[in-house]
Amino acid sequence: MTPETQAAAIVAQLNTEYQKTVSALRDALKTFLAGGAPPDPAARAGGAFVYPELRLTWPRGEVYPRLSRAYARLSAPGDYAVTVTRPDLFGDYLREQITLLLADFKVEITVGRSSQEMPFPYVLDGAVDIAMADIGSADIARHFPTTELSQIGDEIADGFWSPALEEARPLALFDGLRTDFSLARLTHYTGAPAEHVQQYILFTNYHRYVDEFVRWGCEQLKVPGSRYTQLSASGRVVVTADSENPEQQIADGSWRRHQMPAYHLMADDRTGITLVNIGVGPSNAKTITDHLAVLRPQAWLMIGHCGGLRGSQTIGDYVLAHAYLRDDHVLDDVLPPAIPIPPIAEVQVALGKAAELVTGETGEVLKKRLRTGTVVTTDDRNWELRYSVSALRFNQSRAVAIDMESATIAAQGYRFR
Repeated sequence: MTPETQAAAIVAQLNTEYQKTVSALRDALKTFLAGGAPPDPAARAGGAFVYPELRLTWPRGEVYPRLSRAYARLSAPGDYAVTVTRPDLFGDYLREQITLLLADFKVEITVGRSSQEMPFPYVLDGAVDIAMADIGSADIARHFPTTELSQIGDEIADGFWSPALEEARPLALFDGLRTDFSLARLTHYTGAPAEHVQQYILFTNYHRYVDEFVRWGCEQLKVPGSRYTQLSASGRVVVTADSENPEQQIADGSWRRHQMPAYHLMADDRTGITLVNIGVGPSNAKTITDHLAVLRPQAWLMIGHCGGLRGSQTIGDYVLAHAYLRDDHVLDDVLPPAIPIPPIAEVQVALGKAAELVTGETGEVLKKRLRTGTVVTTDDRNWELRYSVSALRFNQSRAVAIDMESATIAAQGYRFR
């Protein structure tokens, strides 16, 4: 059996165990909501409602392979484990990671039942079952597993995990509970299914960018042989190349009800583009990226407006951040501002080339409208009212622009790698 076929079999087994739990939990809920008995405590104690667990063992004494990649690698011999949710959604990602581990490390991988229970809200098809039942959610929570915030956190990503507290090392940054929590939040905030999020994500806080993205996306759907299959919009509006007046359908949707409307230009294998209108401020930027991180996107990027800080700049110029002055403060406890956030060279080069393609300009001519340098991200929209203090900091940092989101988004990308 090759690493590829072995990985596929492991993911299939994870999906079988996951579906077993979902079916058991849904059946028990339907029985209880229909006036039947609550689930058998003995069955629950025996693991009827638990997440499947992926466990890996790397024996001591094996030679550590020399790997340049930053993913699908182990730090030390021993046992590793993680609970898994939605193998259908994460199947490609899991198969890729497991295949690499099997190919490069002499590991034993098994699938079993964990001790971590799946909260009942994550298996509901909607609110219909709850609405039809004359039973309060508090009564349901007395008999069924529910979300326990004490069991959900980012201790692994933030380096607070302790080997003294658990028998196995974490195999991933996010376990089943943390992932399900974020998938539910994404649907709530964006008004579109979390399953529609693509691997390449843009953030904005100006609706004009949404209008342009929707217009461009609808055009892309109609291109002969387009790799894009549909455009999913906030308010659960989905349009295709055959839709009549798709832009108007999206504009007439219920996107205004949602805090951070999202729009997904979808392609096979989730290789399309997602745009999220996150609103203003570092708190919003942290909120949405906390949840999008569980989907393991390839890249995310802020596009929007900033304030120019140099006399050579004029309205309409581009700014490409090479570094950040992090005055947003929302991540100081888990990622101190003294820790630099390195730019990704490939992304910087790609954006520079994109500016050349769009403007038709290069070299010194392009530099007149594309400024690179340090960008300040602040949590104070009225920073102008403290100009005597702000000006000194801007000069010391040699900052070229100021905004309220981009450093937070970059720091979150670094934090969740």
